[in-house]
Amino acid sequence: MTYAETAAGLRMIAISSGKGGVGKSTVTANIAVALADAGFSVGVVDADIYGPSIPGMLGIASGKPAMSPDQKVIPAKAHGVKVISMAMLSDDDAPAILRGPMVTKYLQMFVRQVEWGTLDVLLLDLPPGTGDIQLTLAQAFPLSGAVVVSTPQDVSLKIARRGLRMMEQVSVPILGVIENMSGFTCPSCGTVTNIFHQGGGEAIARDLDVPFLGKVPLDPNVVDCSDEGQPLVRAASGSPAAESYRRIASALVQTEDDTAGIATPFAWSLVEGSGQPAPGLVATDGPAERLVALDHDAAGLILGWADGTEQRLADRDLRLACQCAQCRDEMTSVRLLDPESVPLDLQLTRIWSVGNYALGMAFSDGHATGIYTFKALRTMTGTELEDV
Repeated sequence: MTYAETAAGLRMIAISSGKGGVGKSTVTANIAVALADAGFSVGVVDADIYGPSIPGMLGIASGKPAMSPDQKVIPAKAHGVKVISMAMLSDDDAPAILRGPMVTKYLQMFVRQVEWGTLDVLLLDLPPGTGDIQLTLAQAFPLSGAVVVSTPQDVSLKIARRGLRMMEQVSVPILGVIENMSGFTCPSCGTVTNIFHQGGGEAIARDLDVPFLGKVPLDPNVVDCSDEGQPLVRAASGSPAAESYRRIASALVQTEDDTAGIATPFAWSLVEGSGQPAPGLVATDGPAERLVALDHDAAGLILGWADGTEQRLADRDLRLACQCAQCRDEMTSVRLLDPESVPLDLQLTRIWSVGNYALGMAFSDGHATGIYTFKALRTMTGTELEDV
């Protein structure tokens, strides 16, 4: 079974961090196993193409995975969790020397061309930062949400804040903040030492008005367990850290999905009349920038929004409003597109979803590089009818 066949009931959650070294992959591996132990069907995409570590933490040997009869990659499975990773496609010491387009290709393959079967949760272990991989995943897939992992120290928290803001800008819901390496309890006397300060993760969650999912204390067993391919929640199931992982896993699956809108992903060919997205939950009191319905007629594109507004935008107006690098100077925002060059009878030919936050559009003049954010579409002048 492919991604497209499992996507309807799938919660796709990105595990991110602003900087490296905060234990994000360790958190991902242990949350995945905790979810599997709780009875969920779980997959993990090791999206850190250049520094994959999930297979090692789960004891998965390197070696190219098998292929299914319909040429889908069969993921490895360990501790009840299905995994795909760049580490499974190359030797242990072979670097992934890839440019951006190839990274995008691998990420698409890791999600769409893997025989996942029926999943409840798919965790995406992202590399640190706010770069190309994060943006690619946010644009290509309808993420249910993102979790940000940080340590309590100020420098980590400041960079984690940037990661949170990046996810917000592409309309990925923030499911919460995890404070990792939160205090060390002496096994002899029980004294707690806050090596990296304390309370920082909870404070940043409060400041940004997002959930605080919990603290994971420092545990010397984490290093040994990771090196041996035995997740802490299995090898030291009674430890405070293991209990924290289980509480966080439970909180993630209990989080309400507040992204109900138009069904995604989709690719609608107006020329062939195929792929039109099914409408989402129709409401009159939802966010103004949540798209819930999409249609088209001779007068233009019809957009239904969660606040009850229905908006109509002419095809040619959409083409003239394109903000891509071919149509606008990226530095000055000066229009490069000559309106006289756009035919009066121009038509939309194709529309596709771009993550949770935008639409891609192609036109009869061959232009197909524009991305129209929901925010930008709402500001366009068109015909609007309330509560239609």
